[in-house]
Amino acid sequence: MLTLLRRCAHSSLTLSAAHTVSTSCYATLMGKRVAVVLAGCGVYDGSEVHEASAVLVHLSRGGASVNMFAPNIDQMHVVNHLKGEPSEEKRNVLVESARLARGNIQDLAKLRVKDHDAVIFPGGFGAAKNLCTWAVQGKDCAVNDAVKAALQAFHGEGKPIGLCCISPVLAAKVFPGCEVTVGIEKDDKYPDTADTAAAITQLGCKHVSKGVGESHVDEKNKLVTTAAFMCNAPIHEIYDGIGAMVQDVLKLA
Repeated sequence: MLTLLRRCAHSSLTLSAAHTVSTSCYATLMGKRVAVVLAGCGVYDGSEVHEASAVLVHLSRGGASVNMFAPNIDQMHVVNHLKGEPSEEKRNVLVESARLARGNIQDLAKLRVKDHDAVIFPGGFGAAKNLCTWAVQGKDCAVNDAVKAALQAFHGEGKPIGLCCISPVLAAKVFPGCEVTVGIEKDDKYPDTADTAAAITQLGCKHVSKGVGESHVDEKNKLVTTAAFMCNAPIHEIYDGIGAMVQDVLKLA
C-alpha cells in the first residue's frame, strides 16, 4: 500500500510539473489584445466565413482577447450566394459583419491602436470589394480610408498585422516594398495566385510563394500572410494555415 501511495504521489507531482511547464509556455502568448477587421458576411461579397471563424478559434486557443470591427459603409454590391449572382438589394458592411461577430462589433472608425497588440484581416471578396476596390481596379485600387488608417497606425507602432487569402493586397497597396504571400505561383491548386502575385510585384512588393499550410513573415514590416482559400484545398488545410498565421502574429505581438 505504501509503495502504491508513493507511486501515485510521484505521478501526481510529474503531472503537476508538466502542467506548470505547459502553462508557463502557454502564458507567453496569453493576454494579447487583437483586433479583427471584417468586411461583411459571405465569401462573394463579405468576409469568408470559414476564414473568419478559423482566425477567432486560433486566437482563442492562443489566449488572446479579441475585439471585432468593420467599416460602417455600404457593400460594393450584394451577391446571392445560392445563385452566385448579384442582387438588387443593398447591405451595410458593419451590419452584415455583426452576423459573424454575434453582434459584438464596433465601427472601424473607433479602432484605437493603443488598445491592441495586433490586427488581423480575414479574406473573402469583401476584402477586395468593401475594404478596397481591388476586385474591380486591381493594383490601381483605392483602399478605404478607415482601413488604410488602421493599417498605417499598427505599422507605425511596430505592431503585427495578419492577413489571409486576398487581403494581403491591402498591405501591398499601403506598404510599398513589403513581402506577402497569396499562395504558390504556377500551381493549378492556386488558380488566381499568379495574376495576383504579378499585380503585387508591379506595386513594388515581393511575392513569396508559400503553401496553404504555411505563413510568411515579413520581419521588417511585421506582416504575416497566408494563402487560405486562394488555394483549392480541403478546409482543414485552410484552417491549419490560418493557425500558422495567427501563431506568428501572436509571437510578434
